[in-house]
Amino acid sequence: MKIAMWSGPRNLSTAMMYAFGNRLDFAAWDEPFYAAYLKRSGRDHPMRDHIIASHDADPASVGEKCAGPIPDGKTHWYMKHMGIHMDGMPLDWAEGCVNIHLIRHPARVIASYAAKRENPTLHDIGFSQQVEIFDRFPGPVIDSADIRRDPKGMLMKLCDEIGLGFDPAMLSWQAGPRSFDGVWATHWYGAVHQSSAFAKAEGLLPDLNGKAVELCAQAMPFYERLSAVKL
Repeated sequence: MKIAMWSGPRNLSTAMMYAFGNRLDFAAWDEPFYAAYLKRSGRDHPMRDHIIASHDADPASVGEKCAGPIPDGKTHWYMKHMGIHMDGMPLDWAEGCVNIHLIRHPARVIASYAAKRENPTLHDIGFSQQVEIFDRFPGPVIDSADIRRDPKGMLMKLCDEIGLGFDPAMLSWQAGPRSFDGVWATHWYGAVHQSSAFAKAEGLLPDLNGKAVELCAQAMPFYERLSAVKL
């Protein structure tokens, strides 16, 4: 089985990759199209030049690898994808995947993203792109808040939905980086590298100010569209 897990940034996506990657039957791939996206778009992200130099930045080549054999002699493959990376990228390979859509409330995404990169835009946080991906490749929708509230129950439900046996190894992992982390992990993955399991349930929504309030309002219709069909 090949899983394409679609999300925007700051969506619990790395912890989910660690959960699946901790299974002995899974290979994992961290944001395959990130380098190609940065090279094509010219966007100024942290570590931009290092990312492009360290990862495959040819979209056609990345797409061929996504469509190719599962690596490392594993039975299954978990690919962590960002909808924001896919404008103009090949997508036919996703027809052969189980497509899953991971969402998080926009207020939490914006607060988390802004702590790492100032003044995010609607494009940066990925909600509109995720709906476009969902419309082309529908599949189960799962909310990060539900996972943090009940990791075992939600992962069991997700595995059942896609016809995959649940493995308790998904519920915890050793702290620290993973061999399949992208080189950007040093900038973005500090919290998850300190973790050994999913964080506890989140509290009240964060308070937003100024342009962040408007950005949240722009993102909410996209979030609500997917939230309406979540597991």
